[in-house]
Amino acid sequence: MPRRFQGGSGGEVFHVINRGDHRQTLFWEPSDFDAFIFVLREACLKCGMRVLAYVLMPNHWHLVLWPVHDGDLSRFMAWLTMTHACRWQRMRGRVGQGHVYQGRFKAIPVQSDGHLVTVCVYVERNPVRAGLVTDAREWRWSSACDSGDPSAVRLAAWPTARPTNWLEQINRPEQEADLRRVRECVRSSAPLGSDVWLAATIERFGWRTGIRPGGRRRTSGLVLCADARTAAAETSPATIPLRERFLGTGPL
Repeated sequence: MPRRFQGGSGGEVFHVINRGDHRQTLFWEPSDFDAFIFVLREACLKCGMRVLAYVLMPNHWHLVLWPVHDGDLSRFMAWLTMTHACRWQRMRGRVGQGHVYQGRFKAIPVQSDGHLVTVCVYVERNPVRAGLVTDAREWRWSSACDSGDPSAVRLAAWPTARPTNWLEQINRPEQEADLRRVRECVRSSAPLGSDVWLAATIERFGWRTGIRPGGRRRTSGLVLCADARTAAAETSPATIPLRERFLGTGPL
């Protein structure tokens, strides 16, 4: 899906993802993970970014960010990825030898309610889901790990209430529907939220790419019988929910 304009991003929560070029490993050793955390902390101080959750995996990472002002997200991510890529290449003697990241980061808007909780569970459960640890708190390079290290990334208060049984929740397998929905939004770069919020967010950002236009589908000159016309009307793009049209999962 083409790059989307992120104007008006101030005050919105975003699930941000990037991975190594051709899925190459980004973090080989603990020091590699620590180096990224150091850059992430620098970027937060430099740009005033609010971090709600994060996790580093061997070949990719997830951040849940809550920018204050319009333009903060782009500035923060540009500094973070460029600085980390330059230091990564220097450390490995690979300056000028190709890309570190597969491309521009993905930033998926997330509604600040239960949908944010779902995303943060998804992010912090990554090491458990991948079989790297059995308890999310054991993964050092995640917001689930409270190491007490003063040099760790400082997390901001959430814009919605965090569940009181949070540690239990991130160590419990997600509902399959929640997992599938988050992954589909990541795949298609679609906002995650209620239908009403989704429509308002699409309008706010002025997004049109990926949303199928309304109106009847062309029938290539075929004459439809009454039952066929009724069926076509029931599944025309105009009657397909906005979410399915955005994601491209509804009938054509």
